[in-house]
Amino acid sequence: MGQLNVTNPFDGSHVGEVQLSSVSDVDLALTIADKTHRANRKGLPRHERATILKRAAVIMKGRTDELALLIASEGGKPLIDARVEVERAIDGVETCAADIANNAGYEIPMDLTPAGDGKMAFTIKEPIGPVVAISAFNHPLNLIVHQVAPAVAAGNPVIVKPADDTPLSCKIFIDILHQAGLAPEWAQLICCDVEVAQKLVTDERVAFFSFIGSAAVGWKLRSLVAPGTRVALEHGGVAPVIVCPSAKKELFIPSLVKGGFYHSGQVCVSVQRVFSFGSSARGLAENIADHASKLIVGNAIDAETQCGPLIRNREVDRVEEWVKEAVDAGAEVICGGKRLSASCYAPTVLLNPPETCRVSSQEIFGPVISVYDKNSLNDAIEQANSLPFAFQASVFSNDYTEIMDAVNRIDGSAIMVNEHSAFRVDWMPFAGRKRSGLGVGGISHTLEEMSQSKMAVFSSQ
Repeated sequence: MGQLNVTNPFDGSHVGEVQLSSVSDVDLALTIADKTHRANRKGLPRHERATILKRAAVIMKGRTDELALLIASEGGKPLIDARVEVERAIDGVETCAADIANNAGYEIPMDLTPAGDGKMAFTIKEPIGPVVAISAFNHPLNLIVHQVAPAVAAGNPVIVKPADDTPLSCKIFIDILHQAGLAPEWAQLICCDVEVAQKLVTDERVAFFSFIGSAAVGWKLRSLVAPGTRVALEHGGVAPVIVCPSAKKELFIPSLVKGGFYHSGQVCVSVQRVFSFGSSARGLAENIADHASKLIVGNAIDAETQCGPLIRNREVDRVEEWVKEAVDAGAEVICGGKRLSASCYAPTVLLNPPETCRVSSQEIFGPVISVYDKNSLNDAIEQANSLPFAFQASVFSNDYTEIMDAVNRIDGSAIMVNEHSAFRVDWMPFAGRKRSGLGVGGISHTLEEMSQSKMAVFSSQ
């Protein structure tokens, strides 16, 4: 099948390569996973799973610099943020090991009615079966950890297909699991084209399908999976942020800049739409722009870089097109608004783009924040809820009434208060509503979803 060449998105320089898989390779991987599960329906003993994951975390700690440089090289995430991703990934593996003890059943009271007299019941947790995980590029190590480590912790064999742009971080993590003592049949890596990946996902031997990526691809694949396959989808949002007059500028401006331009906006809950009422939206946009215009854009492997390239040059073309559309429709460019090279786009702040523009209605997944003038909190909430996407959102305020109104009325799975919309710790629930996703992510929640309950009911003789 040949090899997939991996390049640095900043300048196209060679980073590495991985072997591409064929349809027959996929079928073999599924056969191995299915056979492994059938021979070990209870999974590996829990103490073995925990030991393997703990060893993997130790190995990762010893390779922190290598892993961070690889994330920066193949994914374009600035080195300073790549180091944080490695730390999060290690924490995630350790959390998986610890949560094995909590992935347990419970007693069900039977004598709530006379029919249950003399009976006792409890549930146990069992592995769901072969897991297929397809991942995204923007967190090439940590997303893999969130999909693969819970599968291992739950006792499932797993097959993982990383993003074509960033397979090397995934390969290293799978190798580390094997080095830590996990037999190869329990964790397999597949790199393949879309057609072959579709055959992987839709096979009836797949018990659980985990997908992180675009909504268009995720929902299509969900419609094609075999009957009985459990599905978890994590897509993007068009994250709304409401800034109230009582909010403290010295706190929310740095937060909005970080939340909007972290990884050049290539984050599914990145700050995108900022609604201001009761004070000048222009002043807010100018304050954000003052910080954004000072961010250092360049090669992610350079220590001083704060914003790296977009993952592919065609994404720069797309962002450029969307911004031009907004400007032509009446938006004002406060800073940026231009490409800096074939692979980089300037951190950009727009003021009042029309609601019908793509920067206002679709996920930009680039370094662009749009600021909007609103008449009231009610107007801001209505606009925040106007799209068929709902993920994380945030409100900045020091007024309790405003905060509670926003928390209660904004449509989102998580509402951050005085924190940007991209905030996350890896053990909290992480889920999209509406078109933004299906199921609940987060280490313990994924471990739960990759397990299934069995109940036993006993009658006294």
